[in-house]
Formats: sequence, C-alpha cells, structure tokens
Amino acid sequence: MRITGAIGAALAVVLTTSACAVIPFVSHSDNKGSAAATSTSASPQPPPKGEESLAKFYGQHLSWRSCADFQCAKLTVPIDYSKPDGDTIKIAVLKVPARGTSKGALVVNPGGPGGSGVQYAAAADNIVSPAVRRSYDVVGFDPRGVGSSSPVSCLDDKELDAFLGADPTPDNKAEEQQFVQGAKDFAAKCAQNGGPLLGHVSTIEAAKDMDVLRAALGQKKLNYLGKSYGTFLGATYADLFPTLVGRFVLDGVVAPDLTSSEVNAGQAAGFETATRAYVKDCVDQGGCPLGSSVDAGVKRLQDFLKQMDAKPLPIRDADVKQLTEGWASLGIAAAMYDQGSWSQLTDALSSAFDGDGNPLMRLANSYADRNSDGSYNGNLMQVIYAVNCLDRKDSSDITHYEDEARKDSVQAPTWGSFLAWSSVPCGFWPVKANNAPKKITAAGSGPIVVVGTTRDPATPYAWSQRLAAELANGHLVTFNGDGHTAYMRANSCLDNAVDAYLVKGTVPRAGLRC
Repeated sequence: MRITGAIGAALAVVLTTSACAVIPFVSHSDNKGSAAATSTSASPQPPPKGEESLAKFYGQHLSWRSCADFQCAKLTVPIDYSKPDGDTIKIAVLKVPARGTSKGALVVNPGGPGGSGVQYAAAADNIVSPAVRRSYDVVGFDPRGVGSSSPVSCLDDKELDAFLGADPTPDNKAEEQQFVQGAKDFAAKCAQNGGPLLGHVSTIEAAKDMDVLRAALGQKKLNYLGKSYGTFLGATYADLFPTLVGRFVLDGVVAPDLTSSEVNAGQAAGFETATRAYVKDCVDQGGCPLGSSVDAGVKRLQDFLKQMDAKPLPIRDADVKQLTEGWASLGIAAAMYDQGSWSQLTDALSSAFDGDGNPLMRLANSYADRNSDGSYNGNLMQVIYAVNCLDRKDSSDITHYEDEARKDSVQAPTWGSFLAWSSVPCGFWPVKANNAPKKITAAGSGPIVVVGTTRDPATPYAWSQRLAAELANGHLVTFNGDGHTAYMRANSCLDNAVDAYLVKGTVPRAGLRC
C-alpha cells in the first residue's frame, strides 16, 4: 500500500513487480485440510442470492481479443450498484493463459489503491511462480477509476507536480494554513473534474465489480492474490461474499478495521523501522555517507529533509526544477519498499549531500510513476485519494492533525509528521465516505492465507497479525525480513507455502515463519 502523503507526497503503497500504495494476536486452529479448487465453466455464473437485479451484469460473456501476447476484454458494471438500470462503465481486464492445464482464473491485484491490475497480470511470470503459471490463467483488472477503467483525474501534470512537491510537514500556523489550502484546492479540483464516478470508486464497489468478473469468467468461486491495498480489496470481497471465496492469499495486509489515524500512525512506525534497518545496513557496509552509527545516520537523514524544506536543491527537470522536502521524502520512501534499492538510495543521498539532487529525484519519479519529461504513466497518485476518502472519513479540524503529528512523531520522528498530515484532503473531500472501518470475519469462507513481513514499511506486520486473527478461517504465514510484501521476493520457504496452497489447496501449518 502506498503511503498517502499529505500535500507534499502521496506515500501510499509503492507498486512494484512484487507488490505493485495502517493488536493483539489471537491464535486460531490449524486447519490442514485442502481448499476446494475451482474451475472455469463454459458460461457465466448467476448472481448471488439477493443480487437478482444485477442479472444482466452477471450474465455477460467476456469477448476476449488478442492484445500483444495476452488476451483482453471489457467488463460492464453499473456506476451505482443501487441503480442497476443507470449508467455503466467498462472495466479493463487482461488474461495470461495458463502454461499447463488450467484450474481456472487467479485474479490478482497489486495494491495502491490505484495500481493497475492489467499491468500487474501482464507481468505474470514475475508475480507468481512457474507452478502457479502452469495451473492458472492469471487475470488482472484495472479497478473502477483506475488506469484504463474510466480513470478519475483531478489535476493536470503540472498541478500534480506542485501537489507532490509542496511542504509535507508544516512547522507553523502560516505553513499549516498553506497546507490546508492546498488540500482544499485538490478536493475542489476533484469535485470539478472527477465526474460522476468520483463518488463510486470505494473498495466496496470495486469488490462488487470483482464478483461480477468472477461470474463472467465462469468461476463458481474466486481465486485471488492481493498485495498491499489488494488485501483490503480481497478482505472486503470476503466480507461481502464469504461463500464464494476460493483460494485466497492476502500479502502485506491493510486491516479493514483501521481508522485513518491508525493507518497514518502504523505506516509512520513501519517506515521508521524500515529506515533504521536501511541505515544499519548502510553503516554495516562501511563508508556510509550518513555516518558511523544508526542513531547518527537517522539524525543525518532527518536534518537533510529539514534542509530540503529550507533550501531545496536545484535539479535538471524542466517542470519541477527543485528537489523539495516533498520530493526528497518520496525518493527516500521509494527505496524502503525493497532492500534491493538501498544501495541506489545511498548513492543518491551521497550525491545530494554534494549538491546534486538529480539521483534522488529519479527515485521520487519512480515512486510517483512519473517520467523524466514530466508526464505521468497513470493516475495512481490522484485516485488513491478518491478511494481512500470514500473508504475512511477524516477531520476538517486542523488541531486534529497537529495533535496527531505530535503524537506520531514520538515513535516515528522521521515519518510521524509527514504521515499524520497525509490525509488532510479527505477532511475536505467533496463526496461523503460510503465505507467505514470494519472488523471482517468472513464467516463461512474457505481458508484465507495471510502473509506478513516483519519489517514491512507500508503495511506493518501487526496489521497482518490483526486480520489473520479476526478472520474466522485466517491462516498467518510470517516472513522475517525487510521490504514490502513477501511472496515472490526470493524466499523459497514463503513461496513454497503459498504455491502449495494455490496449486494443491494445502493450508500452511499454524505458526509458519520463514
């Protein structure tokens, strides 16, 4: 899940090929049975009981066509599920056929909210194992409002540059007022440009689309791999349609009962943990530009961000021109999602300390899915607010964010203020939230495998523990490691456990740690 930066950044859940973007643990029984495999039938499935008014959507046939090396189709869904005879939109769907005898479809989602499931599925050889590729058609869809599915767009590229580059950690009343005005302006632009879909891009509505997709694929049950925000989407689906849950894997959990404040505080703590792990690695490698100890290195990083706030570095970018605190924060955050990027961050920081901010800006661009010419590849950094603001309401009281920033900075001095201010636009959103934090048990579902990484920056491990404990049939697998999400990130213990479940239906043993 990307971290939604306030005015200055949209730190939500970085979309990579492995993912893509906040408790007590209660033990649960060890179910070693097999989850029922599902198969593709020749015709669509009927609507679930109580959804008969949606029969025309559930009864549609997907018309597949060749697109590059894949198969593509459009799924028709209502804009407003309470008005099935009203206006509709088309959802983009991509299928990568199984290499062997197919068990049916495995629907995948990389996170965000705002990550393209179409692009994610197209990378099937990298996001699932060869065994899963042989067994399933890998299917991805761009959720409503995202990518190729009637994308919601509020700002033009230059306006988005200004939004992401603005000061994300206001230090006084004047800066706070400027920050809030930026949030209001963004919300107003969305009201002006978002169109009728702006009020209908919640996770609940995307989950309903996913069930229409299940039926159109001819699946009696939904097999699903969701990462980061995709776990929230999957858990919401399981809540709405528990008896239709097939083989479900939720990796890097966003627990559905988290409030906006809990998300911000949890991500701040997660990024703080990841930052300290990065600095320790840098120090251990020797010659670290941050210093010779973890505490000194973290302090140097904090001082650098303050420096970028006071005196940004000039960069070679025709539109942005300066590496501000907002852009620098995004660049640092980008490397926290994958420890394979830590050396790149070290080199970028070394250059920045010497006055060259361009390498760190390149990291920030990768985070924002922004090209060197100033264009953006999708609408992730905008639609993330449209979805989050419908899923969780927030406050319009500036003192709320002041209090949260002070509190969160105690446990997360590098990231606490940044994340505490991140959800301000939702306090002024033009559409009321149609969802709310909710504990999900999905009683009656099949086994749901939950994967948590101990030092995950964006979706803290405690969130995976939390959801696995709350689900009536949840099964937690722990990866002791760094980076965001775990499956297909070079840990054979974890990969083998997930593969055995997806391919054979073998539920991981209780307490499995990799």
